[in-house]
Amino acid sequence: MSTEIHCIVSGKVQGVGYRDFVDGYAKDLELTGWIENRQNSSVELVLQGSPEALKECIEVLHEGSVLAEVDSITVDWRTPKKLFDSFKVISS
Repeated sequence: MSTEIHCIVSGKVQGVGYRDFVDGYAKDLELTGWIENRQNSSVELVLQGSPEALKECIEVLHEGSVLAEVDSITVDWRTPKKLFDSFKVISS
């Protein structure tokens, strides 16, 4: 059974390779969902997978890419309404 998290990541997370960084980890952990930049300079993402893989990915979200500076992350655990079959970076 798949679990889902919805996250908002704030800080210096745009223009620093953060979405590609998360993309790599999501695929390594076999997670599905999406990530995109928001207009307020934060990043929004939805990840689906096993609770263990999601917990591991949350730790990675806090680290971020080499140039990123993550100030805060909100994480909302929920039951998926729609299942994704891959992970994708949504370009603005």
